[in-house]
Amino acid sequence: MTQVVTPPLPLSSYLKEQTTSTHESLDRRIMALAPFSSGERFACFLRMQLRLHYATAPLYQNPALQALLPGLAERSRLQAIILDCADFDITAEQQEADRSAGCAAQNASTIGAIGWLYTHEGSTLGAAFLLKHAREQLGLSETFGARHLVGHSDGRGLHWREFKQALDALNLSAAERDQAVAGARDAFAFVRASVEELMADNQPAAAS
Repeated sequence: MTQVVTPPLPLSSYLKEQTTSTHESLDRRIMALAPFSSGERFACFLRMQLRLHYATAPLYQNPALQALLPGLAERSRLQAIILDCADFDITAEQQEADRSAGCAAQNASTIGAIGWLYTHEGSTLGAAFLLKHAREQLGLSETFGARHLVGHSDGRGLHWREFKQALDALNLSAAERDQAVAGARDAFAFVRASVEELMADNQPAAAS
């Protein structure tokens, strides 16, 4: 009897399958901490984002990763989040602390870094929801305070699909796929720790 071999999930789908519960838990935690309830709360959210952008910035400039994921360098949004932080008068000392925390966050292998990039690039889809709240509740815009939440000029959906196609074209072994998952989980864990450190202080009573 011929054995039917089920092909593995595309890498992007596998990463999603392995991290969905962690991702959803993180999203709920962030929204429970009411980042759009005041400028002060949003500034804490910006600092959390700044740490993530500093953590991933070297990956976007990594030649090995650029060879695997075409157009990677142009996807970095570090400069946008730095400008947003300036809009909210986040001090140079605070930004330096966040830069240091971000730069020390990960030393993943090339394959593990793919998981970090998956986590960060995936956030661009949810950023549409966040931008809507930033506009409606705080009066922010694509040119003040919320630059890093703006979608690509080609459209969020297309930009994300192109990234997923590049991921799915990679010929990784089963062990390498699991390394990428580990990298994605590490990225989510770093963001969660940053949320707790920067956003959980002075949180609304309803946050949990």
